Amino acid sequence: MTELERQKEYIRKAAGLVQGRGLRYFVVTFGCQMNERDSEKIAGILEEMGYLPALQESEADLLLYNTCTVREHADKRLYGRLGVAKQIKQDRPGMLIALCGCMMQEAEVREKIRTSYPYVDLIFGTHNLYRFAELLYERLSEGRRVVEIWEEHRDLLEDLPKRRKYPFKSGVNIMVGCNNFCSYCIVPYVRGREYSRDPKEILKEVEALAEDGVKEVMLLGQNVNSYGKGLDRPADFSGLLSEAAQIPGIGRIRFMTSHPKDLSPDLIHVIRDHEKIARHIHLPLQSGSSRILSAMNRHYTKEAYLDLVARIREEIPEAAITTDIIVGFPTETEKDVDDTIDVIRKAGFDGAFTFQYSKRTGTPAALMEQLPREFVQEQFDRVLKCVQDTAKERAGRFTGRIMEVLVEGVNEKDPAMLTGRISQNHVVHFPGEGQKPGEFIEVSLDECHGFYYTGHVVKPTGKSC
Repeated sequence: MTELERQKEYIRKAAGLVQGRGLRYFVVTFGCQMNERDSEKIAGILEEMGYLPALQESEADLLLYNTCTVREHADKRLYGRLGVAKQIKQDRPGMLIALCGCMMQEAEVREKIRTSYPYVDLIFGTHNLYRFAELLYERLSEGRRVVEIWEEHRDLLEDLPKRRKYPFKSGVNIMVGCNNFCSYCIVPYVRGREYSRDPKEILKEVEALAEDGVKEVMLLGQNVNSYGKGLDRPADFSGLLSEAAQIPGIGRIRFMTSHPKDLSPDLIHVIRDHEKIARHIHLPLQSGSSRILSAMNRHYTKEAYLDLVARIREEIPEAAITTDIIVGFPTETEKDVDDTIDVIRKAGFDGAFTFQYSKRTGTPAALMEQLPREFVQEQFDRVLKCVQDTAKERAGRFTGRIMEVLVEGVNEKDPAMLTGRISQNHVVHFPGEGQKPGEFIEVSLDECHGFYYTGHVVKPTGKSC
């Protein structure tokens, strides 16, 4: 029996304990797109067992938190939610609480959960998520607390049930883990070393999604640009992306995330040559100071990053480039922040996720002398203003253009309006004329409102996916 067959057997066993009881589940997801994809797997497994989705935490018979540990804020949010969950469980004695994800890979966190949160029923990590059905069955059948954390990958199963958040778009994991060991980052310690899936398996999954009506896929990995290292047969991300772009039925392909040191000329050319590949590249900068980049172990300089941005702009003029920026890394000076602001202005980012440095125990940067909070806040405010000003300048460049939009749904604030995205990932709101989510249409971008557009439908694209 294969591991996949084993897990499907445990789904059937658990279904015998669950079905017909009207039990409901609620999943809370913290963190990145990979965590979102993991939560879709968890939801799919639960619904295959017979659980029904709950509308809120207080209605759940199984409450699961899929955790993130990239920043301290996510840790604090989880502990706050666990306090609320305790109160819910007191009112619903039969309710189960489960924890999984990156935080659970930290030994210090696991010990705190074991001792201070005895009402948590099931704890597992990132490497054994595919064993969720087996672990839940053990908890349901034996009635005891279950804790299982692995320190490294053993299998990578992607063929288990999934419940997609959107019927017309989906993430596809192409690899897990990271080998970069940036000095501030906990990810390699909690997600493990890089492990790439076989390209045939990935393309087969994309083909199946297309047959199921999916129009947009996002290829996911901690560093997609290093995809293929360690595989028995040579493969790289540019080749995989090119093949995926040729699969009938898929109208748009995105990917997340790219490391600047590994973004090759071949990848730029593939994006340029395939119209299905979104004109959006997320390219984390982290700092514009070459000194700080070296201390971060990023393996590129300020000048190299700007050269890469210039090559992208030259080859793909309409590409939107977004980024991540950390302010307050240990030893960072005002001059270092000036360098970051200089890169922001010269690169002309379409958007940026800007964060204050968050000390992560176990990383090299955590052992360095930390900066005063007041200084960090001052520098953060400077960077954030520059990011917002330059992004607003870039945002309006498509005003008056007719652009292809993938309809995503009804506008949350105005049910007469629909919402969609252009290839560059900008949001567009427009009056609905019978269009449905998952359709590609042409929209005139009439007015820019800083970080989104309003417009009107011109016509369906007639696009052949």
